[in-house]
Amino acid sequence: MVDVQTFNVQTGVVKTGYYRYDDDTQYVGEWNMRGQKHGMGYLKLPDGTRYDGSFHNGLCSGIGVMTFPDGAKYEGEMMQGWFHGHGVFWRADGMKFEGEFRGGRIWGLGLVTFSDGSHGFPRNEGFFQDCRMVRKKQCPDVVQKAQKVALMARAQCQPQEPEPMQQ
Repeated sequence: MVDVQTFNVQTGVVKTGYYRYDDDTQYVGEWNMRGQKHGMGYLKLPDGTRYDGSFHNGLCSGIGVMTFPDGAKYEGEMMQGWFHGHGVFWRADGMKFEGEFRGGRIWGLGLVTFSDGSHGFPRNEGFFQDCRMVRKKQCPDVVQKAQKVALMARAQCQPQEPEPMQQ
């Protein structure tokens, strides 16, 4: 790690810096006393997957934006490395889901929007389990909360490429 700076210990963040792992994963952001990613940061994996957002004890937790090499993207709440809570997921083909996620899966209330802007017929809005709609139900409050969380994630997490420090 390079360019270490001291921060407020009360938040658990004690240092900030850049690190490149042996597998070419790159991280720029805040660290805790145990040397784990903790606080705000940017992570780029060797396959091109990017995460910009908050970390807790080494894992993506809080809100963030994750983009994938195929063009898919998630904006929303994370917990222990998984999509978890409210958020919006866009597939590479333009289809999106706005709603609730559990353990990295679409699970809970939400709305599917296809790339043409339609919601399908009948409307794909309701309760989803393991990415499949099991019960139709209108849920505008959940969709609105997912949109707000996604907006907060975008505003808080403005992706930037890590720039290695000169030695």
